[in-house]
Amino acid sequence: MSKKTALVFGGSRGIGAATVTALAADGFDVACTYVSSKPEAAATGARVEAYQVDICKPNEVADVFQRFEADFGSRPDCVVANAGINVPPGPIGQFDPESFRRLVEVNIVGAFNILHEAANRVSDGGTIIALTTSLVRHAAPGIGAYSATKAAVECLVRSMAKELAGRGVRVNAVAPGPVDTDLFRAGKNEEALKRSASMSPFNRVGRPEEIAAVIAFLASEKASWVHGQIVQPNGGLI
Repeated sequence: MSKKTALVFGGSRGIGAATVTALAADGFDVACTYVSSKPEAAATGARVEAYQVDICKPNEVADVFQRFEADFGSRPDCVVANAGINVPPGPIGQFDPESFRRLVEVNIVGAFNILHEAANRVSDGGTIIALTTSLVRHAAPGIGAYSATKAAVECLVRSMAKELAGRGVRVNAVAPGPVDTDLFRAGKNEEALKRSASMSPFNRVGRPEEIAAVIAFLASEKASWVHGQIVQPNGGLI
């Protein structure tokens, strides 16, 4: 029996890098993508490849799948759509239109490009997992623009789950609460970090490996009856 394979978009740091490690530990050979800095190879014991891509360009996303199939000799059994961005929060009335356009371009159009190719290129019986956010269901000042882009991804996931069920492909989303990554910490002072921690009754934010463990579970046969769901590892935020 051939080894299972996974393709993680946005796998160079934070939740994505932790996901690469978790899937490799579960026996997957893994490829990940990055924007500018190629990730250092981790001592996972599994094969790990890395491809540079701009997810806003559909031809580049398609090329990643082609390179993956050439390198691994098969279609991916699992595709994780983790790549995305955030920008400084702000009220809708004062939010910079160009910042919102950039959020839409990466978080919606980029995610669509990944999911579009994944729908056609994932192996029958495989899994597709997209990253969104629990903030879709936790309305708060300043986060509406970002959350709106992730809500759109959840709509794509729910429809895809219906569309791909005939091939035995399971499609789910993972919607974390605040997670301690470089992206999360960017632009936050100590007071803002404490505010984020207080959103959970455990009074802390999540760790990347905690989210990666949920993704690895959804990619496994242990989650064979989990389909079309938005799974929320958020420490009790919602």
